Amino acid sequence: MNRSLFVSLDGPKGAGKTTLLEAVTKVLRADNKKVIRLCEKKSDPYRGETMALVNKLVRNPTRDLELEVCERFADSRTWISRHVLAKQPPGSIILIDRWYPSDAAFRRIVPFAEILQLNIDRNVQVPDLHVGVVTAPEISWARAAARRRGLSSTVLHKLEEHVACTKAFERAIADHGWVLCRNEGTIEDATMQVISEIYRVLRCAGLDAVEIAVDIDR
Repeated sequence: MNRSLFVSLDGPKGAGKTTLLEAVTKVLRADNKKVIRLCEKKSDPYRGETMALVNKLVRNPTRDLELEVCERFADSRTWISRHVLAKQPPGSIILIDRWYPSDAAFRRIVPFAEILQLNIDRNVQVPDLHVGVVTAPEISWARAAARRRGLSSTVLHKLEEHVACTKAFERAIADHGWVLCRNEGTIEDATMQVISEIYRVLRCAGLDAVEIAVDIDR
């Protein structure tokens, strides 16, 4: 593989993305793959300013404010594309926790088609594989609420909002042909689905000759 493979995992709160990323990383590394784990939030140099605007949007939701939030996130992704993604070693598999598909869940006013175009116009790197991680909203809400840090959401405060977020994201998955990973069963099942999709993309791109049968317990 002479270039990196870029995979994004997106989804609503509590869908189990971080746990799934850790499990996928373990399996890939056991198969001698070079894996780079990134998080959009931790890679964004403008996060503080953008989240201040998100807090303002929550208090006073308007289309103009939400569009400005979307533009700021897209500009941050442009920076990450140029200064973080482009510097990863050839032959690596880059797994990122959240990327522009997540806007399909959390933005309420600006249509996702417009958000997607914003990211395209700014030359935000397009993942080789988009994975949308979802559960029934009642399950992910309970998972998020049970975490030590709690829901920890600036945007969502009620189950009804989380239900709407999940439904919007599932519609976007269907509309854009992203891989749907329902993470309501065992973590092993979800992990193997994502691993199989990663190896499928590698084969289709001619990037690597890989063996699909990976033992998750290795």
